[in-house]
Amino acid sequence: MFKSLSPGALGVAVESLEAGLRLASRHGFAGYHCGLPEVARLGVAAARACMDRTGVRLAACGLPVDFRGEEAAYRADLARLPELALLAEKLAVRRVSTWLMPGADEWTYEENFRRHVERLGPVAAILADHGIRLGLEYVAPKTARSRFRHPFVHRLEQMADLCAAVGANVGFLLDSWHWHCAGETVEALAQLSADQVVDVHVNDAPAGVPRDELVDTVRELPGETGVIDIGGFLGALQRLGYDGPVMVEPFCARLRQLDADAAVAAAATALDRVWRLAGG
Repeated sequence: MFKSLSPGALGVAVESLEAGLRLASRHGFAGYHCGLPEVARLGVAAARACMDRTGVRLAACGLPVDFRGEEAAYRADLARLPELALLAEKLAVRRVSTWLMPGADEWTYEENFRRHVERLGPVAAILADHGIRLGLEYVAPKTARSRFRHPFVHRLEQMADLCAAVGANVGFLLDSWHWHCAGETVEALAQLSADQVVDVHVNDAPAGVPRDELVDTVRELPGETGVIDIGGFLGALQRLGYDGPVMVEPFCARLRQLDADAAVAAAATALDRVWRLAGG
């Protein structure tokens, strides 16, 4: 495992890819989560030069395909995906991740499952042509899924079924928040294989809030409250042999009040602390 930075997940804006990579380098992050369209505007040679200057690699990217919305937008994004996947391949980015809505009003679970397979299957196939794995994240809080008439994937075993149906290069974006909100265990993680885990996010939950009342956008830095067993979570992944990025995603209002360096320093300190808990 290695530590990776996403400024946006901390509420930090950066003016360029190089500025973000320099920020990561200053605070001891080996990797950087980026957007493929941003890298495409810069170009392969310039992006590679930024990585060389800073010593930070592009660890993972968000999926640049709107698979949740209208068919026209989905088709337009899908048509551009081979170009972006080739760019990622040239820059040795082997992980692309996204998240799923935890429910729908218009589709039953089974209908929604088929829709996701139909839309994400072609995405996974294009990524596979370039040696890229697709990570899918389930959203677990009861407060998020209860807004929908029909709940959808919000647990580990449900996501395992969907990943298997979408493609051989599809696995989990595991988030300690959703793992906790789903009431899942270290033992459940131990049943996975390392190649099923594509990307990892870490955080903590506010103290004193019942699990079923947790709100997805109100979190803390990893290890901040101890509500989430982050040592157990990361320790299980380490024992699996997971060798990918670990990114802090706290959605913490307090961090948004800080300047970029202070916010990233706080995230780095928190990540160092839980790294030790995991035996890293």
